[in-house]
Amino acid sequence: MKKFVFTAVACVTAVSSAMIAVPASAVEIPTLGGPTVLASGLFLPLSLGVGAGGKVYVSQNALGALTRISPDGTTSVIARANPGDELGAVSVRNGTVYYSTNTQDHTASALYSLPLDGVAAPIADLYAYESAANPDQVNSYGFVDLPQSCLDQFDPAAPTAPVSYVGIVDTHPYASLPLEDAVYVADAGANAILKVGYDGTVSTAAVLPAGDPIMVTPQIAAGAGFPACTACFGYRFEPVPTDVEQSGDGWLYVTTLPGGPEDASLGARGAVYRFNPADGEVQFVQGGFVGATGLAVSKRTGLIAVTELFGGPKGTGQVSVFHPTLTDRTLQIPVTSPSAIELVGNSAYVTTNSFVAGATGAPQAIGKVVKLSVSLGGD
Repeated sequence: MKKFVFTAVACVTAVSSAMIAVPASAVEIPTLGGPTVLASGLFLPLSLGVGAGGKVYVSQNALGALTRISPDGTTSVIARANPGDELGAVSVRNGTVYYSTNTQDHTASALYSLPLDGVAAPIADLYAYESAANPDQVNSYGFVDLPQSCLDQFDPAAPTAPVSYVGIVDTHPYASLPLEDAVYVADAGANAILKVGYDGTVSTAAVLPAGDPIMVTPQIAAGAGFPACTACFGYRFEPVPTDVEQSGDGWLYVTTLPGGPEDASLGARGAVYRFNPADGEVQFVQGGFVGATGLAVSKRTGLIAVTELFGGPKGTGQVSVFHPTLTDRTLQIPVTSPSAIELVGNSAYVTTNSFVAGATGAPQAIGKVVKLSVSLGGD
């Protein structure tokens, strides 16, 4: 994920869903039971998939490890990235586990398949595709309509966020979704959803639009090291896709971080989009999330659950449940630092305590995978 650190609070305009509203009575409110802790002591468990028999596969991104959790609570590492590399974007389909690896400098990444009781093998070189295609080069980021007189006041040697730029070559696969035709990868560096055929062919499924610009205040300008003349101008951040799931109508839903600070310091700017895999059409669904890193979609009811890593009144995390046809949350569940969620049958699997800083400010190996019983209309 890309971060340009701004430290002051800006005023943002709340954006509501543009979809057609239906009576709230038509949407079933889910009920939850549990949670049951399936595993603990995990280090940055940012993605997970659930396979047959209730086996859970979870990434420990910082360790570069793929961990299997058996129904009896036994854990075992079944795959590793190269030393120092990250492992993530875990998903499961038809007895095969899919995951990605990437280097810390985002200059190499690949998608792998691991048949159960088999050997992991690379499917596609994602960085090679990003280097050749750079899908989000169609987007423009940075300051909007800044006059030349202000542009002339920037010090090109200063370590500030870029003044303005188009999408750059970067890769950070964050989530994957294997479907019948291909594996869809939410690449948080490419700002796009990639379609990876099972033969290794990579193409662009959708490019997410740049976020609405935030208004730079004098406090933001000072904190970011921008010239004072940038106050009252807009700055447009990159969209950062973090998960992808399919709904009952065949559209794919995507969570995004807002670029820049991912907490609430510049407002609740995380969002959910959806796109048509047939033509790449992208539609905004709902905004107002803080640290939206994962989602689950009920194919029967259309309800969507979003993990907000820094959500809730204290910024310590929550899971929000809503329906695309409604502008308000249906349910908000306090959960400490949740990052990934999967809905399987009448159960929801969630990684918690995923990014809790210790005394030194570094994340701790205290992550958990928990299981909740959930009523979402018989999924």
